Amino acid sequence: MKNLRELKALYDEGTRVVEIRVPQGKRLEHQGIKIEIELFYDRGNFYDFTCILRELDTPGVLYPFDFSNAEKPYESYNGLNVRLRYFIRVTVTRGYPSGNLVKEQDFVPAPEVNNTIKMEVGIEECLHIEFEYDKTKYHLNDIIIGKVYFLLVRIKIKHMELAIIRREAAGSGPQMYNDSETITKFEVMDGAPVRGECIPIRLFLSNFNLTPTYRNINNKFNVRYYLNLVLVDQEERRYFKQQEITLYRAAE
Repeated sequence: MKNLRELKALYDEGTRVVEIRVPQGKRLEHQGIKIEIELFYDRGNFYDFTCILRELDTPGVLYPFDFSNAEKPYESYNGLNVRLRYFIRVTVTRGYPSGNLVKEQDFVPAPEVNNTIKMEVGIEECLHIEFEYDKTKYHLNDIIIGKVYFLLVRIKIKHMELAIIRREAAGSGPQMYNDSETITKFEVMDGAPVRGECIPIRLFLSNFNLTPTYRNINNKFNVRYYLNLVLVDQEERRYFKQQEITLYRAAE
């Protein structure tokens, strides 16, 4: 469903607490409580990337736990053909016939650092432009700020547009799924530019249903994002340049 957002806990290092609540006047008998941290992806089939188990203490109400050495190499993702989750699972082990009590809580890992993009493109003796974006990595509520400089213009340009494209690939061999989707496309310039003109770019990412970037997650899937800058001339010919960007989920 488009524009559907879900609130997740952000994982950071440190001790946390599991609280076991029993209705007033009731008693819960168990044979132990354990907590696990897991990362897996699925498209009907499940594959565990990471699993760490801690045995919690004897009966009580609050149970401290710490997964300080848990590896979290990938961003969480919920896509068309694949889903990648991190979650904490608490299991209260009980004997037959009651069965175990299980509770899961999804969370997302914290992000990385950043850089800038500056490139020159064109057609010899016809068109020469230089475009610049302030970063290569953007968080999901970030603003893409950039500029396009026209150094040489001998083509009758009608307009210029910028698009965000998402490409998702999952599986391998005959079970490989590929999808390409234009998330948004908008006009950044209308009319013919002149030599020396500078066109500003400002794009608010929070307006779109985006996810983090994923690169070769355990050889299972990829999700990549591209900025596609397109010039259209008066004869409807299109000149374009794509630049990959990295999206990540920031702490709020």
